Amino acid sequence: MKKNARALTAQIAETDAIRFLVGTQSLKYDNQIHIIDFDDENNIINKNVLLHEAGEIWHISASPVDKSVFTTCYNKNYLLTLVSFFLASDSKVVTCAAVWRMPKELESGSHESPDDSSSNPQTLELLCHLDNTAHGNMACVLWEPMSDGKKLISLADNYLLLWDLKESTTKAVISSSTTLEGKGQLKFTSGRWSPHHNCTQIATANDTAIRGWDIRSMSQIYCIENAHGQLVRDLDFNPNKQYYLASCGDDCKVKFWDIRNINEPVKSLEEHSHWVWSVRYNHSHDQLVLTGSSDSRIILSNMVSISSEPFGHIVDEDELSDQEDNHQDEKIKEPLQDSIIATYEEHEDSVYAVEWSSADPWLFASLSYDGRLVINRVPRALKYRILL
Repeated sequence: MKKNARALTAQIAETDAIRFLVGTQSLKYDNQIHIIDFDDENNIINKNVLLHEAGEIWHISASPVDKSVFTTCYNKNYLLTLVSFFLASDSKVVTCAAVWRMPKELESGSHESPDDSSSNPQTLELLCHLDNTAHGNMACVLWEPMSDGKKLISLADNYLLLWDLKESTTKAVISSSTTLEGKGQLKFTSGRWSPHHNCTQIATANDTAIRGWDIRSMSQIYCIENAHGQLVRDLDFNPNKQYYLASCGDDCKVKFWDIRNINEPVKSLEEHSHWVWSVRYNHSHDQLVLTGSSDSRIILSNMVSISSEPFGHIVDEDELSDQEDNHQDEKIKEPLQDSIIATYEEHEDSVYAVEWSSADPWLFASLSYDGRLVINRVPRALKYRILL
């Protein structure tokens, strides 16, 4: 992919295919959605291209239940933006959001790309706009993780909006909302829906703070002031430990929080040398944490001490002989050590996004601003150490 890009998501809906969606950012050309399918057996990447005429894409998010549906946050048609910019100095770029459906023939993961997929891209079906006319610029759209794919949250400037999708996702209605109160021009920068607590909580970032919200009452339930020394860029919840949250930001740090005790982070990593844009827990093995940064590197960390198995895999006593028994008990009681597993340096530009595959827990993708998408695997030795 030769275009600039910063928007990446894995296909989440139930599938055996290893698929990622990438959105481009270009002021000169039509923007596109690139559907990336990885053929694991033959180690081949295949690509299909869809035209996204609405504008340059800042955020993309896949439906948890429908393989063909996703949302984008995008700057309104860039030609209009350029014209209005030169005609009126007080013009503002407007960031919108919409729900889209890809063509039916592309719903399932394909290991074959049409030869002319880039030169003759297909068009997307617009299902509905998330109308943010009264609420400002969209930062991101979050799907409810474990649901029927009908609930969305969008963050627009200082508004948190809960949407219900109606009529086969062709209409979106705001069911409730709340605003970020405080001094100055407060704006949400990112957010994450918690998969725990029956999906009733989300976390948001604005400036250096992290806030938790109960979406049933649309009220704030916790606030970590000055969570980072500079802007908080991204958040992710531990999939197995309901109170644990990871954050990253422009202070080059990755922090891990227990939201029941927000005075201090549980752990802090300072391995990156520039802004950290993206942090992701592995969906199956929560000791594995990915981070991507403007230092052009991806770091895979083994945060085992704060994982759901901090003492390693518990062995059934019946499997142990009498001689092994005592030795194994000592081994189990000793917490495993946190470590940096690997640093990946295939990128030459800022890495804006990292995502684990939802079909293969040992495989992940990273995206840098120059449009380079790289797919990597967890080192085999570590994989077997975790499994065995």
